[in-house]
Amino acid sequence: MTDDLTMEPPPRPDASGLPYLDAGTLRRLVPMDRAVRVLEDALRAGLDPEDTPLRTAADLPGGQLLLMPAAAGRYAGVKAVTVAPGNPGRALPRIQGTYLLFEGGTLTPLAALDGVALTSLRTPAVSALAVRHLAEPDARELLVFGTGPQAYGHAEAFAAVRPVESVTVAGRDPGRAEALAAHCRAVLGLRARALPVTGGGPEPSELEEAVSRADLIACCTTARLPLFPGALPRDGATVVAVGSHEPDARELDDDLVARSTVVVEARSSALAEAGDVIAPISHGTITTGHLAGNLAELIAGRVIPGPGPRVFKSTGMAWEDLVVAAAAYEAWDVGS
Repeated sequence: MTDDLTMEPPPRPDASGLPYLDAGTLRRLVPMDRAVRVLEDALRAGLDPEDTPLRTAADLPGGQLLLMPAAAGRYAGVKAVTVAPGNPGRALPRIQGTYLLFEGGTLTPLAALDGVALTSLRTPAVSALAVRHLAEPDARELLVFGTGPQAYGHAEAFAAVRPVESVTVAGRDPGRAEALAAHCRAVLGLRARALPVTGGGPEPSELEEAVSRADLIACCTTARLPLFPGALPRDGATVVAVGSHEPDARELDDDLVARSTVVVEARSSALAEAGDVIAPISHGTITTGHLAGNLAELIAGRVIPGPGPRVFKSTGMAWEDLVVAAAAYEAWDVGS
């Protein structure tokens, strides 16, 4: 994506030939390092994450429909995502989605993209952008909680912005944890081990040691309760939590949030959707003033980390989808 969000858009395809960018095409057009770069470029060009509409949710007989609209400069777009809890029993994905990109001035459709693949790319790219500006420059040891697509994406993204050498994968399913560890070894060239965290898994002290030793911790789970005691991460460690956008679910406890420098994508979304922030506020552990800044303020150098750990809490925002989708469309248009 070009740096100037006000430039004229490239010629649109004929309406009857609206391009569809599938998962493989999206990753080819926008590699992880490119996704990180265009997100930073957009914020530096003046995009204000606080101005982005929050997601809306509609309960349906089969589950839930989430809509995430955004507009910036010469583009607008919306992601429609469905969550169908009964789908795994039908051999169908629990989460499905499509992104529609529009020309900003006329709202003419330009392209459709795989919405799940877009989320799987932009979420770790946003996290990596935060890590680039928040984490210690020599962070080498990564601990990942989770074994799904976001866990894979975060291992790749963090290795792109910090000199990561080793990865520990903490997951409930030993086979899936080992598969991610094997991926980190074979594809990313990192030392990696699996650390199952349920029956037959490590002693509590082994997991506690992994948390205490990590320079970077990526929480990419569907957990509704904190994953580890907040006293464990060392001062200077960076913890990223991306697992939930629900106000009553969280991966981090009050103790960790209270002792950390906390950065969020936007205060508006965090205070509406981020249980990791909402819970300690409701408990009286912190106030809204404890939030050190949003992502735009972080990359502008207006957040100074304190002596404790650093936390970045992500709920996923529509502006991120728009920026990465526009970058993919522009790369597709040049290539076509």
